[in-house]
Amino acid sequence: MNTYRVAQVTTANNSFELAERDTPRPGPGHVRLDVDACGICHSDDLFVSAGVPGIRFPLVPGHEVAGRIAELGDGAESDGWNVGDRVTVGWFGGSCRHCTPCRQGDFIVCDNLKIPGWAYDGGFAETMVAPTDALARIPDGLSATDAGPMACAGVTTYNGLRRSSALPGDVVAVVGLGGLGHLGVQYAAAMGFETVAIARGTDKADFAKQLGAHHYIDSTSGTPVAESLQSLGGAKAVLATAGNSDAIAATVDGLRHRGELVVIGASPDPMGISPLQLILRGRTVRGHPSGTAQDVRETMEFSVLHGIRPIVEAVPLNEADAAYRKMLSGAARFRMVLTTG
Repeated sequence: MNTYRVAQVTTANNSFELAERDTPRPGPGHVRLDVDACGICHSDDLFVSAGVPGIRFPLVPGHEVAGRIAELGDGAESDGWNVGDRVTVGWFGGSCRHCTPCRQGDFIVCDNLKIPGWAYDGGFAETMVAPTDALARIPDGLSATDAGPMACAGVTTYNGLRRSSALPGDVVAVVGLGGLGHLGVQYAAAMGFETVAIARGTDKADFAKQLGAHHYIDSTSGTPVAESLQSLGGAKAVLATAGNSDAIAATVDGLRHRGELVVIGASPDPMGISPLQLILRGRTVRGHPSGTAQDVRETMEFSVLHGIRPIVEAVPLNEADAAYRKMLSGAARFRMVLTTG
C-alpha cells in the first residue's frame, strides 16, 4: 500500500485524530512492520502531554506494538529477520550502542534510549518503522492483542520480579491490580512466591485470588498495610505497580530484614520514606526500568509456558481517542489495545 493511517495528536493534550500518510521505507538496520495491535500505556501520556523534552507534533505514540515484518531495510536480513516474522516493539525501541551503559551491556538504561512515540513514530498506526535491535519474536500461541502489552507492562513486571532478591517460597507483595499489577500477581505466583496482592477495597479480593494471589490486603481496611505484611512474616520483596507515592511508601515497614522495594509505578510525587526505615533493617529501594527486546522475548515465552495473559479490551484504531481517555480515567480493565484488522 502507498498510504497508511495513523492516530495522532497535533498539539499537546489534544484529541486523537486519524490521518493518512505516505508509507515509509525502512533504512539500514530497520524494518517496516504491519501493525496488528498496540497497547495503550499510561506512559504514553508523557509524550501526548509533552511531559518530556524533545516531543515533536504531530505525534503518533504507542510502545506496546505487535505486528508482522512487511519490509526489510539493508542489513536486517543478516540480523536474522525475514518478511512475515511476528514481532513486538516495546518501551525498548532501540539503543545507541555507544554510550557508557550500552558499552557495559546495560541497553535498557541507554543514555539515548529510542522509545517509540518519542524517538520515532509509534504503534498507533497501521504501519511503523523500527530498528532491528528493538524486535522481539512472538512465540506461537500468543495472539497480537496479548503480545503487545507484554512488550512494556509484561516485561516490566516480569523483570522486576525475577531480578529481585526474592526466592521461591518467599513472601512477595504486588501493590496495585491495574494494567501492571494484574500481570505482576500472575508472574509472582508462577515464580513460586507466596504472593500477596494489595489494592483498595474488598471487592478485588476474589479477583486477586483468581490471578493466583495467596493473600489479599485491602489498603483501606484500617489496618496499616505494613502491619498486615508483617503478620505474614514480612515481605522479601514488594513490587510497586501503582503510581501512588503514598501507597508505595506505606509498604516499606512491611518489608522483612534485607527486604527490597521495587518501584515500577511512575509518579512525580516524592515518597515519604525515612533513612531509619531503611538503615535499621537493611532494606533497599530501587527503581526498575522495562527490559530489552531479549527480555521481552523471555517474558512472552514464560507467559506461554504458564498460561499467563493480559486482560485486554481491544478496539479499532479509529476509536483511539475514546480508548486513550478510558485509560487515563482509570476505567480500563485492564489494558486497552488498538487493533488495525
